[in-house]
Amino acid sequence: MNLGSPGSKVVAMPDERPDDRSPLEDHPLTAARLAKLDEWIAQAIDPYPPGAYRTHTAADIAESHGDLGPGQETDDVVAVAGRVMLARSFGKLLFLTVQDGSGPIQLFVSKATVPDPLFAAAARVEPGDWVSASGPVMTTRKGELSVKVEDLVLLAKSLRPLPEKWHGLTDVEERSRRRYVDLIVNPDARRIAVARAKVVSTLRREFEARGYIEVETPILQIEAGGALARPFVTHHNALDVDLYLRIATELHLKRLVVGGLERVFEIGRIFRNEGIDSTHNPEFTTLESYEAFADYHDIMHLVEEVVSAVAVAVTGSTDIEYRGRPLSLAGPYRRARMVDLVSEAIGATVSVDTPMDELSALAGRHGVVAEQGWHQGKLIEAVFDAVVEEGIWEPTFVIDHPLEISPLAREHRTEPGLTERFELFIAGSEFANAFTELNDPRDQRARFLAQAEARAAGAEDTHPVDEDFLRALEYGMPPTGGLGIGVDRLVMLVTDQVHIREVILFPTMRPL
Repeated sequence: MNLGSPGSKVVAMPDERPDDRSPLEDHPLTAARLAKLDEWIAQAIDPYPPGAYRTHTAADIAESHGDLGPGQETDDVVAVAGRVMLARSFGKLLFLTVQDGSGPIQLFVSKATVPDPLFAAAARVEPGDWVSASGPVMTTRKGELSVKVEDLVLLAKSLRPLPEKWHGLTDVEERSRRRYVDLIVNPDARRIAVARAKVVSTLRREFEARGYIEVETPILQIEAGGALARPFVTHHNALDVDLYLRIATELHLKRLVVGGLERVFEIGRIFRNEGIDSTHNPEFTTLESYEAFADYHDIMHLVEEVVSAVAVAVTGSTDIEYRGRPLSLAGPYRRARMVDLVSEAIGATVSVDTPMDELSALAGRHGVVAEQGWHQGKLIEAVFDAVVEEGIWEPTFVIDHPLEISPLAREHRTEPGLTERFELFIAGSEFANAFTELNDPRDQRARFLAQAEARAAGAEDTHPVDEDFLRALEYGMPPTGGLGIGVDRLVMLVTDQVHIREVILFPTMRPL
């Protein structure tokens, strides 16, 4: 880095960046940085000191001194710390743009006001290095808020160059694999990470305000259950048993309701051994809650309030923009039965009582073919997935699902063959799933046995009978409303992202 030459010079990265998997010595850029590291060490300067002194963040200084006019100096001495993002030299003046967690601040280093060794040290600093600096707050003649450096300390020498400023890190796969670099150079990546934290904290706050208590249930389970999904399998050596990474938190949370914890929720990781696409990752986050003495109508009101609160917390409003279109997340949301939506889409009235051959013919006209073992309920769901789901834009509760596809939901109190279940769809994707929970242990056993038969016939996303859960139900579970919210998808919605990997800091990817 040739700092100190006449005129203005911006330190930029060449087009050919080193491969992150290559040894540092194999590329001129990283080899040069190793040489700079040796220079620091040769001058008895620790390039990785154990701590740093900081009194203010960049945002603190912007808030307290943002009204300074051009060319003003103050006696307010601050100490800042962060990563150098840009280094410029104007002969006897150096300008270092430092970024901390709150934003950027400029360091102004003048050869006329600092000792020669300090100026030389500042001239060796490169983009990517971490530094701390102290001095009074000032503005340049152009009005740039700065710290006039009186002392500067290298905190960590960066041995790999950052992506070139103007092009950044644009390859989607590389951004996902090297999220640490993505966060450094892409403000939007940092914005999404902060927004995700706000979503989670808002969800937690909303449920706690309603008297729910947060609990933790096992991630390793003897039996996978609570959803129709394929689990990951592992083995516990000491017990010599196979265990499953949980595919849902449902069955353990319901055990807690049986035990008398009337309002419980858990925000946690779920694992499903299934495909990866724009809305699915094998490891994802859900909020699942259960409320005694509530039904699915009560839970619809809860969801409307919580989703609205999340939108306001992240965006400041319930009116957002998603995929270039306006979208209101303010309640109340539309309610529509699944069978009615399907009937409307295909131009013929269907129900779970429609003869299977007639229903199959209607479905076939829309490219949906019934698989072996399907009955009317499953076929209606498949048609919904194929021809209805993507067309739902405004928040809509799709309600009263067929019994066949809802093994843990209570049968509808007035509609035989249907259940008291809803899914919340927004902009063509599912965001929540909820039931009036099934609490009849004999009915639950019959449905578990039906799943077990389907599993024996080859349905890999079904599961054996969970006898312990049935024993819990036999002790009595009160009428209960249950809910699951896809946290990752909710973050996608309020941050206007179309791929789930953008909102998961470290998404699952194929090894290189």
